[in-house]
Amino acid sequence: MIKTVATTPYDDQKPGTSGLRKKVPHFQRPNYVENFVQSIFDSLEGFEGKTLVIGGDGRYFNREVIQIALKMAAAAGFGKAMVGQGGILSTPAASNVIRKYGAFGGIILSASHNPGGPTEDFGIKYNTGNGGPAPEKITDAIYARTRTITEYRVLDAPDLDLDAIGTLALGSMRVEVIDPVTDYAELMESLFDFPALKAMFAGGFRMAFDAMSAVTGPYATEILENRLGAARGTVRNGTPLPDFGGHHPDPNLVHARELHDVMMEENAPDFGAASDGDGDRNLIIGRGIFVTPSDSLALLAANAHMAPGYAAGLAGIARSMPTSGAADRVAEKLGINLYETPTGWKFFGNLLDAGLATICGEESAGTGSNHVREKDGLWAVLLWLNILAVRKQSVRAITKEHWETYGRNYYARHDYEGIDSAAANGLVDALRARLATLPGTTLSGLVVAAADDFAYHDPVDGSTSANQGIRVLFEGGSRVVFRLSGTGTSGATLRVYIERYEADPAKLAQATEVALADLISAAETLAEISSRTGRTAPDVIT
Repeated sequence: MIKTVATTPYDDQKPGTSGLRKKVPHFQRPNYVENFVQSIFDSLEGFEGKTLVIGGDGRYFNREVIQIALKMAAAAGFGKAMVGQGGILSTPAASNVIRKYGAFGGIILSASHNPGGPTEDFGIKYNTGNGGPAPEKITDAIYARTRTITEYRVLDAPDLDLDAIGTLALGSMRVEVIDPVTDYAELMESLFDFPALKAMFAGGFRMAFDAMSAVTGPYATEILENRLGAARGTVRNGTPLPDFGGHHPDPNLVHARELHDVMMEENAPDFGAASDGDGDRNLIIGRGIFVTPSDSLALLAANAHMAPGYAAGLAGIARSMPTSGAADRVAEKLGINLYETPTGWKFFGNLLDAGLATICGEESAGTGSNHVREKDGLWAVLLWLNILAVRKQSVRAITKEHWETYGRNYYARHDYEGIDSAAANGLVDALRARLATLPGTTLSGLVVAAADDFAYHDPVDGSTSANQGIRVLFEGGSRVVFRLSGTGTSGATLRVYIERYEADPAKLAQATEVALADLISAAETLAEISSRTGRTAPDVIT
């Protein structure tokens, strides 16, 4: 019943920040999926008879790849596979299932916040037994195997019906089709004060949650409307669609503009939020105020003790290097450590497993805690709701009070998407070549204090990750960071992170673009963005 199929390697299957991502037609090339899945299994040991979790965000090509992965897992010797009903599992829910049931690992099918559809993006990543993305030593081994693979093994069997909950047989492997929402909802109920949240909604609290026609629709509907009693219709765009309704499922101020505009109206709901394609990112908007992801991380960390799951306090806070320093000041006041890591949730895994950090966050709208080993959009929304229920203040009031206590980190990210890869690499290479000569120079009236290419030394396993982003630090605490993203599928995405710290209480209400104007000018001058990329403005500003 097991077929061994001859194949030849592809030279472009190197996993990026979070797995392998390409356009759907690319994945549909002969044996492309099979080569990568077999390379995952060939890079692992000791999984015979163990459990593998498989699920995805429901995007186009999700169902087909799940059937392939199941048949290959059966051929590889797994004893059991757990699959979300209809092939659906949000990324944080998949992490929870892996951890809760002691699975060996999991295959998550998603391209996260990237668009979906027949010609859009798809992705495959492997998560280990701790529920988190595979570390670099495993992804490096997978990539090495993709370069030499000559055959793959697959069970010769018909496709399974994944739309009905129950247990099926696939050769000698059992396939358990599970409700994708129940385990996750129970986990959230164990962390947050659901009676207090239910009372808040019963008292007239109004909320708008945009699921962006992506995976969190069923999760948000069950938790917010069914369990907490939010009004019907609180969850918008709640049905997951293979093409996300033709929209870009990235919860930022460009792609979630409709929600932003609703929250800026005079009679806006009390709270607005959104999540992305696979449910691991979040957008937080109060009535009349957008909360940046960097500020949200700091605010959640400062107030987390108000939720039952974090009443004992935090062991530490971790943030990605491009994320603003707002959380650093919270950590200092709490007397706990702040860990600065490269971009990519896998770098938080060791800190969480070792008990060194409790809450982690990235400026790209990913926030989470030690409850799973992935960022978790709906978790962040529920923690915000718990804080609002306890403090009985508006999002605006809580945010302003935080700035008055800690100061404000004015912050923006400029994304230049789909630019020529050679031009992008040339820009970064030219910056690296100038790093040693930058300190002491002046750009747009700002004096450079230091410049480097960020390298991370893991305090748990001692590993080093170099070339993680170019940092230019100015006197007074401002900085600009340049980094090429690892999550795109077309060309290159240049991300420019701009940050200025302001402690003066009289200067906490400036418009962000005004507060950052000199830094934006300095970034353009330093990197020669226009002349090197042909772009006169970023595609997305967040």
